[in-house]
Amino acid sequence: MDWNKLAEALITDENVKPLEYYEALYPERALEKGAQVTRLAPSPTGFMHLGNLYVALANERIAHQSGGVFYLRIEDTDEKRKVEGAVEVIHQSLKYFGVAFDEGADLCGDYGPYYQRQRAEIYHAYAKELIKRGLAYPCFCTEEELENTRNHQTENKLLPGYYGEFAKCRNLTEEEIYENLKAGKPYVIRLRSQGDVNVKHTFRDEVKGEITVTENNQDVVILKSDGIPTYHFAHAIDDHFMRTTLVIRGEEWLSSLPIHIELFKVLGFRLPKYGHNCSIQKMDGETRRKLSKRKDPEASLTFYREQGYHPTAVRKYMMTLLNSNFEEWLLKFPDKPIDEFKYSIGKMGKSGALFDILKLNDVSKTMMATLNESEMFDFLKAWADEFGSDEQKSYFADRTYTERVLALCMGVGGKKRRKDFVCAKQAVEFISYFFDETFCPDYAYRFDKQTVKKVLLGFKTVYDYADDAQAWFDKVKAVAGENGFATDMKAYKADPAAFPGNVSDIAEMLRIATTGLANTPDLWTIMQILGEERTLARLNKAIGNL
Repeated sequence: MDWNKLAEALITDENVKPLEYYEALYPERALEKGAQVTRLAPSPTGFMHLGNLYVALANERIAHQSGGVFYLRIEDTDEKRKVEGAVEVIHQSLKYFGVAFDEGADLCGDYGPYYQRQRAEIYHAYAKELIKRGLAYPCFCTEEELENTRNHQTENKLLPGYYGEFAKCRNLTEEEIYENLKAGKPYVIRLRSQGDVNVKHTFRDEVKGEITVTENNQDVVILKSDGIPTYHFAHAIDDHFMRTTLVIRGEEWLSSLPIHIELFKVLGFRLPKYGHNCSIQKMDGETRRKLSKRKDPEASLTFYREQGYHPTAVRKYMMTLLNSNFEEWLLKFPDKPIDEFKYSIGKMGKSGALFDILKLNDVSKTMMATLNESEMFDFLKAWADEFGSDEQKSYFADRTYTERVLALCMGVGGKKRRKDFVCAKQAVEFISYFFDETFCPDYAYRFDKQTVKKVLLGFKTVYDYADDAQAWFDKVKAVAGENGFATDMKAYKADPAAFPGNVSDIAEMLRIATTGLANTPDLWTIMQILGEERTLARLNKAIGNL
């Protein structure tokens, strides 16, 4: 077989250059000893899974703690899965959670292009080289033929794949190959595997420790019929030329590890370190299962942005999943930036991270309670600008007013901070009654309309915005007495049947009239924030509805 001639016939890309050219174009990185080069390499599907953040954080921490490089590569070899704007989604999602790339797709960098479809000539050059060495060959099998093979293997309980007697094109003669080419038959390029499944090796996995790996015997496709590489082939070449030193990826890739080991070997490349992490799981009743993008809204990173989880809270929670000793460190150093925590790949869970949204909510509540007035305002405003309604956006037109609302409703700036706000969406919805655009009371009083009307009219007559809290409350008590309600709680408790209610019931009527709610923070402060004009307008509106 004239392999050089065959290589020229099969790979016709005129852009292909000598292999030495690519080695010179992408030299070893000038990094300190021990610096790690890691990457995130998603497909551009437009969906960012929580698992993407999990892996991204691990890779980013390892790279940056070691003085290395963390880059983004887009594996777009499957054109059918490509979604317009998907790369922007990747950048936006990870940037929100504080995960920063040093280089990569849609960024700068000397090791690009970072889209695999733009690197076709490099893959063609190495496929051509493998053909010349007799380590790759054309396969003309049709999809129907491959399907028949798969069915036969399934029926006879044989190892699935293209190998041994099932690798029908592996030993085609030179004459048969050129006859097929002359007939215009489509073909793929397959690796001529040198492996033996009876041979096993011990492999050091950075997450799982020592594992046993069987040699690959599959003649896997390396170039598809359109000249685009498969993931296996492309990732090996890209990781080499982007000088990747460590690959952390999901354990679903463990079955492909033998293929990748062989590809690096036949290509003459140094194998990077691999760490295969278990998938993120959740409890479904009594059963533990993988977090699903179809079943679980919390599987999508978009969910956390739409709900308005504080990015630091999510990042902190994810670190608890990534390293078992992070919580202990955080308790010891609560005020330190979390990036000072020394992340260790060896402390990643070997049995899978168990996601608990209730625990995340607790972390988020605590995080929200640390924000001052300005930080809270900016955080809620940013959420409203992106995800809120037009009315919610208007809440932030008057910074002074809204900061006063936040100080009251959330205890911002005070000694007693509320710790029941999980996310921005919840907080913005909670303060809605302070704004006329979304003030929609249902006036659910516990007393008859005539009594309520007398109380509201009586209070309106004596209301004075200039009153301090004590003077204001004295007037509320006076209105209570005028309507037969107990002004002294001791007297009321001694003989509750003697009164229609007590002063707290009067306050509740006023509260419902001005806020639409039976339970709110301090009512005097609310009226001070609303102002005299708005308070009186709401009292008049309530009276008019009786």
